[in-house]
Amino acid sequence: MVSFFRIVKFALEDIFRNFSLSVMTVVILVLMLLSVNTLVVVQAITTQAIASVKEHIDVSIHFQHEATEEHISEVRSYVESFPEVLESQFLTKEQVLEEFKQAHQEDSSILTSLEELEENPLGSTLVVKTREPSDYEKIITAISVPEYEHIVEAKTFNDVQTSIEKIDTITRRVEESVIFLSILFTLIAFFVTFNTIRVAIFTQRLEIGIKKLVGATNWFIRGPYIIESVIFTICSMFVAGVLVYHGLAILDPYLEVVFGQKAFLQEYFSAHATQLIGIEFAGVFALTVFTSGIAIRKYLRT
Repeated sequence: MVSFFRIVKFALEDIFRNFSLSVMTVVILVLMLLSVNTLVVVQAITTQAIASVKEHIDVSIHFQHEATEEHISEVRSYVESFPEVLESQFLTKEQVLEEFKQAHQEDSSILTSLEELEENPLGSTLVVKTREPSDYEKIITAISVPEYEHIVEAKTFNDVQTSIEKIDTITRRVEESVIFLSILFTLIAFFVTFNTIRVAIFTQRLEIGIKKLVGATNWFIRGPYIIESVIFTICSMFVAGVLVYHGLAILDPYLEVVFGQKAFLQEYFSAHATQLIGIEFAGVFALTVFTSGIAIRKYLRT
């Protein structure tokens, strides 16, 4: 315990002796952590955006007005038998008419025309949701056969596959940029930490020599720099955590308008907090220990 406290004391002395370099090291590590967390935010938003788009798409199968219940039931059973179909909703003629009126309630000419008709001109509709957007094409192709021409009047499908592909393309480009920045800040953090430790070691080279002469082990000499790595890691994680927390609080109100989910990013980070903190702490600590090990290696050989 005495040796441990001495190691901590030497580490704190080194940090305050080279305080400006220590602060710069923490700042660079914070920038590296922010770039990594930005990548996490981009991935979370992209995943939620694609999921939100998928939730709002479906294929509507409009039946002929004259189609009998037997024929409609046949088509329904056929479509619902597909393993790709997650759920289906059948709307009767009356329900379709009511929805049509609601959608055109501002257009008095259409409503007046409907009132003049003696019967409901619209047929029933089957709304189908599948697992993936690409599955809709399979459903449409399956019912686009001559046998169903007198039953099915039209098939409407909002092809959002293009939108999803655009989201993926934009996401990949943003992720590539963020990954580049992460690598850049990692390299900068490596060199800044390396120089910080090297300057500290250079100013104490005589002390290190004396310690080795009196029998100090390599681990005792290396210990203060490992403690410095821990302190740098904790400080950078704390500062980055505060900045990320406030950044998420600023972004969430805007994302709530898009996704309709309150505190989306904050809840996402809370759910993955243990995993993110563990990975980031291990990464930063490994980086600082590795750089300090390289910087002191020369003096441990003497």
